[in-house]
Amino acid sequence: MAREQIVADDKPGVVTIIKVASFKSDVIKFLHKYLASGSVDYGEVLAHRVGVPAGAGMIFTDCEGEMSAVRVRSRLGLVVAGAALLAVGAWASGASSAGTAAAPSKPEAPSQPVASAALSLNDWALAGQHVVYSYSGLTAPPGLLKRIRLGQVAGVIFFSNNISGKTQIASVIKQFEQAASSSPVKAPLLLEVDQEGGLVRRLPGPPLLSEKQVGQSSNPGNQAATAGTNAGNNLLSVGMNVNLAPVVDFYRQAGDFYDQFQRSYSMSASTAGSLSADFIHAQQATGVAATAKHFPGLASASSTQNTDLRPVTLNDSLTRITSLDELPYKTAIAASVKIVMPNWASYPNIGSKRPAGLSSKVVQGQLRRSLGFTGVIETDAIGAGGLSHYGGHGNRAILATIAGDDLVLSAGQSVQDGVYITSKLVEAYRNATVNRAAFQASAQRVDDLRSSLPG
Repeated sequence: MAREQIVADDKPGVVTIIKVASFKSDVIKFLHKYLASGSVDYGEVLAHRVGVPAGAGMIFTDCEGEMSAVRVRSRLGLVVAGAALLAVGAWASGASSAGTAAAPSKPEAPSQPVASAALSLNDWALAGQHVVYSYSGLTAPPGLLKRIRLGQVAGVIFFSNNISGKTQIASVIKQFEQAASSSPVKAPLLLEVDQEGGLVRRLPGPPLLSEKQVGQSSNPGNQAATAGTNAGNNLLSVGMNVNLAPVVDFYRQAGDFYDQFQRSYSMSASTAGSLSADFIHAQQATGVAATAKHFPGLASASSTQNTDLRPVTLNDSLTRITSLDELPYKTAIAASVKIVMPNWASYPNIGSKRPAGLSSKVVQGQLRRSLGFTGVIETDAIGAGGLSHYGGHGNRAILATIAGDDLVLSAGQSVQDGVYITSKLVEAYRNATVNRAAFQASAQRVDDLRSSLPG
């Protein structure tokens, strides 16, 4: 069997053709010619060999797994109808070659969507419940709007270059919400931003003080709560409902990874946890979800140990990790934080060489079982340099899902990256690389979170 991937410029993206090796149909020649030249307006098609003898024929389904209304439409106006191709496939399935009967082969992938018992979604929409998308620029990309309508997007994260002002981003978010109103998933989208305060703010407005400034104020508990309330109200004013804050970790040395950007409340683990809880309580009282990060803690990371850029290994003892680094997370979980974000550093003394967010010993062993967290676990950026040894974004997403993460953060500001990650999760679900029951349960946790938020 020959497999070929063709990128039809960016409208809307990758088209995969799977053909029987000896099949020389004019239809395939047409697809090769026009897809390769970028002359396709709508070409998201998966061609699957389904019970067809070699050299005899093909059957096509679209990327959502629907057997009807398959369209490959060029700017020349030629339409290849799904019904005609299905007829060819039906004819071919009973044909023989040179008088010799060939045994039908097994399908490469299910011809019909596999549904989640919990959410009753096809497998593309089910996989989409595990992916947070990002995009570049100031306008809502048509491709992302389409994916939202199809129910294939759990959420969207916004960066500074997506925001020119509050009126502008509020208008974009309304477009996303309008698209979501047509989705088979009725829960609000996760509309996320990093709004920690101080230097880490994507949206104009509060919280203005950094976590370190809050911790050094005369009344830090009150200031942390005020920051949480103001952050929540600020996000709500434009339609966002998830803040990827606060950083709950303490810092160990002046000028280290966290302290150089004033992203930690205190050098005391208990104080960092207490102030984080004040922020979490206040922000979530506004309706906006909070996120405790970066589990199990980056307190010992030096100023150059940045997992966004490169792999990082932290050799803290297991006793120190569980008694000190995880202490603020226990407090955050007691405060009912809705999301926890693992980091991409490796902790050999926990018993795994993999980065925390790819390690079941960290995600399920430490966070789920030891700390009892039952909410949503969202990865840090899946494109981080800290994961350079773990293949492409699709493979990383699969590893994160197997480890126990619920949401994969596609933060490269590329819609196609999100589509690719979703496609790899579809494959992993279909071939049971990921545990299907766990995948469905994870999607249900995400749906529960989404249903609890304004939108």
